Amino acid sequence: MDTGASATLQRATEEAAMSKDVLATQKAHYSPPWANMSIVGVAGSSGSGKTSLAIEIVKALDLPWVIIMSIDSFYKSLNEEQNRLAHLNEYDLDSPASIDFDKLYECLKDLKQGKRVDIPVYSFPLHQRLDETVSLYSPHVVILEGNLALNDQRILAMLDMKIFVEADLDVCLSRRLVRDVRDRGRDIEGIIKQWFDWVKPVFLKYIEPQKEIADLIVPRGMQNKMAIAMITNQLRQMLKDKSIRHNAELERLGQGVEDTELGENFTLLEHKPQIRGIGTILRNLATSQEDFVFYFNRLAAILIEKALDFHEYLPAKVTTPAQTHYTGVRSAGIISAVAILRGGSCLETGLKRTIPDCLTGRMLIQSNLRTAEPELHYLKLFPDIAQHKTVILMDSQMSSGGAALMAVKILVDHGVAEGKIVFVTCLAGKRGLKRLLSVFPQIQVVTANLVDDYEKRWIEERYFGC
Repeated sequence: MDTGASATLQRATEEAAMSKDVLATQKAHYSPPWANMSIVGVAGSSGSGKTSLAIEIVKALDLPWVIIMSIDSFYKSLNEEQNRLAHLNEYDLDSPASIDFDKLYECLKDLKQGKRVDIPVYSFPLHQRLDETVSLYSPHVVILEGNLALNDQRILAMLDMKIFVEADLDVCLSRRLVRDVRDRGRDIEGIIKQWFDWVKPVFLKYIEPQKEIADLIVPRGMQNKMAIAMITNQLRQMLKDKSIRHNAELERLGQGVEDTELGENFTLLEHKPQIRGIGTILRNLATSQEDFVFYFNRLAAILIEKALDFHEYLPAKVTTPAQTHYTGVRSAGIISAVAILRGGSCLETGLKRTIPDCLTGRMLIQSNLRTAEPELHYLKLFPDIAQHKTVILMDSQMSSGGAALMAVKILVDHGVAEGKIVFVTCLAGKRGLKRLLSVFPQIQVVTANLVDDYEKRWIEERYFGC
């Protein structure tokens, strides 16, 4: 074989090896249930009953992750002259130009991608946006209501359902009079002037034409029970389809990692006599609850101590009581923890014994009894958690890895770098661990024992006695 052919063959072999390495280290993909959320647009004249209809839809669905977003929150702030005219009811606050559709589009796009967003807060009496915002994360359905909900083409393309609420304009005016006097500090004369100068002309030019593109026109608003039933049934079917796809994705992740090995980011406590002794006591049905709590707290402290080995430290020189110098290390930044309720709470005593002043957040993730899908019911994180050097994520037990995947995804969505997360659990299923590390290969996992996949959760029942 000539030199050129040999060199070509060698390059091809090296490239094939590199491609194999890339595929081997490629991250698996996981989307939480709230990614690609459903958006329902509800448009109609001012006072037509859009908000009341949206509230009835939320009540009928009776789910914690269905929320109403008002386009009113995205009014543009006015300059000094515009503000003066607005207080004289001589400024148009109803046309599309008054709404910051760019900001609204960015918020909806980020929510569609599963990200956390900050929704503006608008003051109608001041005609200005306030400095405060409302944080929004993980809705499965957003009901976007506003006069111009079906106006912007970018937002229209994201809507899963388009609704127009129809009502007689005289009825709309009477409702607007009551609302603006009661809630927005307006006077009757100004409301009527604004209606005929701005609101009604804008309705005829921009709002009424939205009926042409609506999927459903709803007369009588919240009183139209048939329309509400149709809307909620359609939304339930959308959520059911997404739940099926999410569970199928979790199952696919589990099947795709069966033949892989646990990587270097997994730490199993060395089973020396002390650890084996504690494990024996915890597994013994004859162990009293008092003894169970005592020994579990000991094990939790050992697990947290091991987790601290993955924290970042800086060199530090100190003077000892013997007046000598000692070169050691000090923490490079804040260590915080997040407990996955309720199992993660079992590790908090061990956490506080090891890091007494540790900041601790909470998230409640429970599996749906009907679908087995993990669901986020509660979330409380520190606003600056993205700046913490290490975030210890705690759960007493992990089997399939569904809740752990969701928990890590939540932290990442709130700005926590993967490499800063240490997941600590007492018992872990091997398949669940592989699933977790295939999606988030940079996190660290510390556990005391590997158990059978899908083992029943029993630690928190023994720890709390119920």
